[in-house]
Amino acid sequence: MSLLIHSMSEFSDLILHSLQIAGARNIAEVGAEFGGMSQQLAAYARVAGGSLTSIDPCPKPEFIAWAGQTPEVRHIAEPSLDAMPGLRDVDAWVIDGDHNYYTVFNELRIAEELSQRDGKHFLAILHDVSWPCARRDFYYAPERIPAEHRHPHSYDAGVVPGDAGWRENRGFRGGGHFAWALQEGGPRNGVLTAVEDFRAQAGTEARPLAWAHVPAVFGLGVLFDSSAPWAPALAEMIVPWHNNKLLAALEANRLQNYLQVIEFQDRMAA
Repeated sequence: MSLLIHSMSEFSDLILHSLQIAGARNIAEVGAEFGGMSQQLAAYARVAGGSLTSIDPCPKPEFIAWAGQTPEVRHIAEPSLDAMPGLRDVDAWVIDGDHNYYTVFNELRIAEELSQRDGKHFLAILHDVSWPCARRDFYYAPERIPAEHRHPHSYDAGVVPGDAGWRENRGFRGGGHFAWALQEGGPRNGVLTAVEDFRAQAGTEARPLAWAHVPAVFGLGVLFDSSAPWAPALAEMIVPWHNNKLLAALEANRLQNYLQVIEFQDRMAA
């Protein structure tokens, strides 16, 4: 993975600028891992006079050590759908946790309910809205997904662009750390599908939800209340990146190159 940039922190300039435009102070983050993005969000919150709440049931030890000595950071070691309902006064959500339809749809649903309750304009920034998670569920902990919402999956499945099926121990895979749904596409499958369904359900004439998709580094999505006073400025900043054809071509090229590296490694190991 060292050959393939994959962290949400690659988008830090866009993310922090979005938060600044929206005047966000208190940030809630889903998914911390090593804390690369968390540290930048905490630094932003410190300057803004706010706080960062980071939700991750099992982040890396480096994150735990850092969070424990950073006053503006609160770490909640619970799954997102358990932890989020207890939060208050969140100005913006940064979502990069378990990349599957059920989890992401319900993270957005809870975030919207809390925003409405607390009188906030909705702003959510999500990672992994492009391939491979856009239309295919990814499970860190499939046992947490209700059976009726869980697709057939495997920890041995690998995926490649353009193939809606799977390849055993070939392609882009988790090596036992995560599982892929065995089929790409169809209803209630994938992160982008979850965003689209949520937007269709939650958006109203009085509170329409605007969407921007930055098609690089597995995809960044910005979902926001277009009736907010800061929405025009945020749209002006993010729209040039939305479905940018050059970025999409570069992303497709880097993924194809990386899959070639994986194929070479697999042949050498055979």
